[in-house]
Amino acid sequence: MASNSKAKRQKLLLRKIKEDPFLTDEELANIFSVSVQTIRLDRMELAIPELRERIKKVAERNYSRVKSIESGEIVGELVDLVLGERAISILETTQDMVFEKTQIVRGHYIFAQANSLAIAVIDANVALTGVANIKYKVPVYAGEKLIAKAEVIKQRGNKFFVWVKIYVKQKEVFRGKFILVSLEEGFKGENSC
Repeated sequence: MASNSKAKRQKLLLRKIKEDPFLTDEELANIFSVSVQTIRLDRMELAIPELRERIKKVAERNYSRVKSIESGEIVGELVDLVLGERAISILETTQDMVFEKTQIVRGHYIFAQANSLAIAVIDANVALTGVANIKYKVPVYAGEKLIAKAEVIKQRGNKFFVWVKIYVKQKEVFRGKFILVSLEEGFKGENSC
């Protein structure tokens, strides 16, 4: 009986990770009402890598598609990219990103994730941020995982309008509207926002 439920759990585990490769062992343990150690053992038996390796593999496939900046310049791991449409990145916050007194993550890390994702998602060889209208909605603390989602809303000439929203556990913590300017050849001098 136990092996039957184990086989069933492992089959469901494979399906869950295929649907969302960014689920942590803790989240999976809660979903299946088992211990974290049980999930780790199941992953080992099924040859499913740990979360960091799953994120890294997905990110490596996406970095090669980016045109506007180098992959190392993207803040966070690029886990989804449809060039000219949408992108997703994940940033694991750490203790060295926070203000010592409040333990709140410094805003420039959050902005850097949003801005680099906005630049990465557009279909241009060279681009700069012309305008950024941003709003920090909720404080972020070390250890929280930031999920940034960018969407290209429209393109007008050499300008790309991109919205970026960042979440911690499905709660929006940051919102930004960016106007990015392509510096492709032939656009000299007419790049003002």
